[in-house]
Amino acid sequence: MRKLTHVELLERQQKRKRVPKLPFCVVLNHIRSLHNVGSIFRTADGAGVEKLYLCGITGHPPDSKITKTALSAEKEVPWEYCQDAVEVLRRKKQEGYEIVLLEQLAQSIPYETWTPQGPVCLVIGNEIEGVSDELLALCDRTIEIDMAGVKNSLNVSVAFGIAAYHIRNQIRERARADS
Repeated sequence: MRKLTHVELLERQQKRKRVPKLPFCVVLNHIRSLHNVGSIFRTADGAGVEKLYLCGITGHPPDSKITKTALSAEKEVPWEYCQDAVEVLRRKKQEGYEIVLLEQLAQSIPYETWTPQGPVCLVIGNEIEGVSDELLALCDRTIEIDMAGVKNSLNVSVAFGIAAYHIRNQIRERARADS
């Protein structure tokens, strides 16, 4: 085994810039922590997310706290600030996106048992309160991450990473099967 050289890593980076983004967007609604927002930008870049919608009180670039954790990924992932997440979800529904909420609800299913059937709009709510009933009513499905420990949840950016890579892998698998 050997580590990749800096030149090899840069070559990989240039190749990835030519790869189209996945039909996968994310709505961040009322995320309080700028560090979480930055971490989500960085993970979204790695997962191939086409766009982030930053809604409500969610912080947005330019902000040094976001840039610090994003490592400038906010320059690579298209994003849009929208005050009202409801408008975004309605628009995405009209565009044919499956609206999926990552949240612990009575109706939630384990994320690993869900397979997206088309474009996905993943909704991530506030770290404490989750999402409003109005947003919940617009969701087609809710998924959750099973917890084995005493705590009921993960950090929002960690939970996003788990769900994002599941969605990425499912979309890529479906594309391979269709070709």
